[in-house]
Amino acid sequence: MSDIWSEIANLFLTFVRMKTVQICFATNNTHKLEEVQAVLPAGIKILSLKDIGCSEELPETQRTIEGNALEKAAYVSGKYGINCFADDTGLEVMALDGEPGVDTAHYAGPERDAQKNMDLLMKNLEGKSDRSARFKTVFSLIWEGEMYSFEGVVRGKIALEKKGVEGFGYDPLFIPEGYEQTFAELGAEVKNKLSHRALASRQLASFLKKTQN
Repeated sequence: MSDIWSEIANLFLTFVRMKTVQICFATNNTHKLEEVQAVLPAGIKILSLKDIGCSEELPETQRTIEGNALEKAAYVSGKYGINCFADDTGLEVMALDGEPGVDTAHYAGPERDAQKNMDLLMKNLEGKSDRSARFKTVFSLIWEGEMYSFEGVVRGKIALEKKGVEGFGYDPLFIPEGYEQTFAELGAEVKNKLSHRALASRQLASFLKKTQN
């Protein structure tokens, strides 16, 4: 019996000693915040841009997904003096030479309208038999002045029509490899296990967990 209580005491001490890590995710997108928080270990608290008082538009002037993620993270970290990570995601469609790519969020215009983006994508794919595509997410992290990068890629194809109501962005059109349903049909529980953002998030989570020790 004493061994059991000793083990419980050790677990309690480990919990008490564990540091709570606060870090800013350079976004106010509720869906993104929920997706990333879902895979992070206990003791890591994500702050949104709103939480740290950042209301300005973040710079995204680079022509690569990696460049945009780093630019946003560096801006927030430098101006607000906080450990920060930012993401950039691109949908790359093979038949369109990698479009929309870095322009994924504003493919149909600066208003970043998801429905218009999907409509334009489907229009540009008319008559094309190859509908293979991939989603790529890059997290750039500025931690204690050092830069780290984590990447997640999921391959799949573009559906012939929008299906499903969950998720956001191009989720109603993207069918991940090994499935017959779109991300929007599969729902958050499945998507959070296999999506591009989930893959990058798990790498980020593994890094942040080490900072708690």
